[in-house]
Amino acid sequence: MAETDKPGGDANADTERSRRFQQVALPHLDAAYNLARWLSGDSLDADDIVQDAFVRAFRFFETLRGENARPWLLAIVRRTWYTEWRRRSNSHEVALFDDALDETSVFEPMCETYADPQMLLLKGEHTRLVRAALEQLPVEFREVLILRELEEMSYRDIAVIADLPVGTVMSRLARGRRKLAALLAPLRDEGRATRETIAKESPDGLQ
Repeated sequence: MAETDKPGGDANADTERSRRFQQVALPHLDAAYNLARWLSGDSLDADDIVQDAFVRAFRFFETLRGENARPWLLAIVRRTWYTEWRRRSNSHEVALFDDALDETSVFEPMCETYADPQMLLLKGEHTRLVRAALEQLPVEFREVLILRELEEMSYRDIAVIADLPVGTVMSRLARGRRKLAALLAPLRDEGRATRETIAKESPDGLQ
């Protein structure tokens, strides 16, 4: 009798495991896709990364500790992308990153207007500029900025996801914000010049 009950018991256990996984993981699907999209720079690649990451997450579901699945899941998304990124020989971001670089490295002057990327994202007219600048950042800075400014995650959670000390996360955020500000300045000037050209060609707002 015990032998005939075992298959049904296993099936029930698998069903319950699947149910629990969906319950804790699916609420973070958008965050997982958002991170994958910003890391890969491509929506189709992001779909593949998230799909692979969720398969891995389900396989290692028992490694989740506690109820906060978001950092755990995003860490798997990040590792999945890095595995694929390293596999591709044509990756354009293959330089090693050195966190010991001098913190006083020369950056372009930072305008106070661009000191807080999150505030910029809240202003519709600046969203395009910020996103364009973020896409130009090295991935090491981009990922922490996305997690902090867009996903509003704590330093501790970002440290878990990026597998970094909290101090390194804070350092990368500070340096990333300075780099972002430097990238935004020419984009802002370009946008202003375009608007001025349009205004000159059509002073009354008509073509």
